[in-house]
Amino acid sequence: MQLLACLAALLLLGPADLFAARQPVRAKRAMVVTVETHATDVGVEVLKSGGNAIDAAVAVGFALAVTHPSAGNLGGGGFMLARFADGRTTFIDFRERAPTAATRDMYLDSKGGTTDESIVGYKASGVPGTVRGLEYAHSKYGKKPWADLVTPARDLAAKGFPVSFGLAGYLRSKKDLLGKSPDSKRIFLRENHHYEPGEVLVQLDLARTLDRIKQQGAKDFYEGETARLLAADMQSHGGLITLADLKDYAVVERKPLTGSYRGFEIVTAPPPSSGGVGILQMLGVLEKTEYEKSGAGSAVSIHMMTETMRHFFADRSEFFGDPEFFTVPIPRLLDPTYLAGIRNSIDQDHATPSLKVHPGQAGPQESPQTTHFTIADAEGNVVSVTYTLNGGFGSGVTASKLGFLLNNEMDDFSAKPGTPNMYGLIQGEANAIQPKKHPLSAMTPTIVLRRGQFYFALGSPGGPTIINTVLETIVNVLDFKMNIQQAVDFPRFHHQWLPDELRLEPGFSPDTMAILEARGHKLKFVTSQGEVAAIMLDGGWLQGAADGRAEGTAKGF
Repeated sequence: MQLLACLAALLLLGPADLFAARQPVRAKRAMVVTVETHATDVGVEVLKSGGNAIDAAVAVGFALAVTHPSAGNLGGGGFMLARFADGRTTFIDFRERAPTAATRDMYLDSKGGTTDESIVGYKASGVPGTVRGLEYAHSKYGKKPWADLVTPARDLAAKGFPVSFGLAGYLRSKKDLLGKSPDSKRIFLRENHHYEPGEVLVQLDLARTLDRIKQQGAKDFYEGETARLLAADMQSHGGLITLADLKDYAVVERKPLTGSYRGFEIVTAPPPSSGGVGILQMLGVLEKTEYEKSGAGSAVSIHMMTETMRHFFADRSEFFGDPEFFTVPIPRLLDPTYLAGIRNSIDQDHATPSLKVHPGQAGPQESPQTTHFTIADAEGNVVSVTYTLNGGFGSGVTASKLGFLLNNEMDDFSAKPGTPNMYGLIQGEANAIQPKKHPLSAMTPTIVLRRGQFYFALGSPGGPTIINTVLETIVNVLDFKMNIQQAVDFPRFHHQWLPDELRLEPGFSPDTMAILEARGHKLKFVTSQGEVAAIMLDGGWLQGAADGRAEGTAKGF
């Protein structure tokens, strides 16, 4: 009888109740949240030894390249959003760039169809930006010696670390992709003798590469022995990246996008991220509604948010690209009159078929292919970093004699404008392939301020789902009054205009799903969406929230 009573009580609980049990990790001085425990420990040790949040971010970035090879990287790129104790903010763009030899139609076959060369193999890779981006951040804003920040990663590669349950399973699931590259097969599959949880993964080629970076900095990666080996490997296998491309790669420091929502200030990612504009546009549409009164996870709130997502992703398909090649009409996309038009066009009782939603007159299930980490130090600095290889383990290629995986970021361009990419996203002419161009990104590191002071910071992996994952976590805190861990744990949903489907994680009630279907939403069920790493400052305590969807950890002191 007691068991039946407990089950009956559970049935009366809504999603907010079912996902309210976990509490955030709390600390007074500093906090690190990452997807992998060794990397988290590295960040904490840097902060304890006198480093600031930038120093810790650099060390974590290198550590994840060793311990989280599906997304942590030397061969990819990303974004760093920072807010300093004095209130300054900056956005460091180390996104990959198209090689000089890249051409608009390089991934089309003789019949005009798209090939898989934008996804698999050497030709899929853009010029990596991670090493130069981390060095740029350190040289301008860090304070510990460079070698001290690279050494932990070098040691993890040389001495090895125990493979986690999640990593062992993911390596096995990617055996077909990794098996195409001799070095990937040797290092990550042990020639088909798959790693079991607890076995030690040693990466000696990567350790030697990291040792050169430790001693010579980014110059080795872009002009030295690593650059020469990478360029030679590319030339031998039909890749496009040359020594000149590597030497020419430059980091861009940009001004973050800012906006407001119900009295809170939002600091987020500018183009070539589409995510920051998306967050501000969708919040702007939601702000003058009362969608939140129905409660988190209700059919009413999900419907309203889904319709808002649908409209943004339609705009994304047309109006976004690298700002150095295309003028993104941000003022018009965020104009209050334009937002009111979107808001007023939403039918409160029926889903709008996506084919009836067009870009405004404004001028596969995702894999853990990207990773995000968030760090707050004792001085009051906060860093939010998202970086990526694009697909899980990138192009599948491990660079010969170098030990690091190469990205397949070229698939983030419009290989054929109007044709879906690997995530089903439709993208337009603004994101067509051009030499030295950044591909459009969904990465959305974001910081929220309350009365001008740091409140919380977050980000997530997940391809196009990143934008909606960040949006939902923000409104879970600001509108639905969850603590940061509840906001991270709450079940998620995603709509990206096309394909016209509403993707739902487990955790929503059957009644809610039935109402959504009755309104015309086409439901698709996914096991997981995103892996948020978030930190909040509330009541004098830092609160770290790692995502239970992954093997994330939050640690502080």
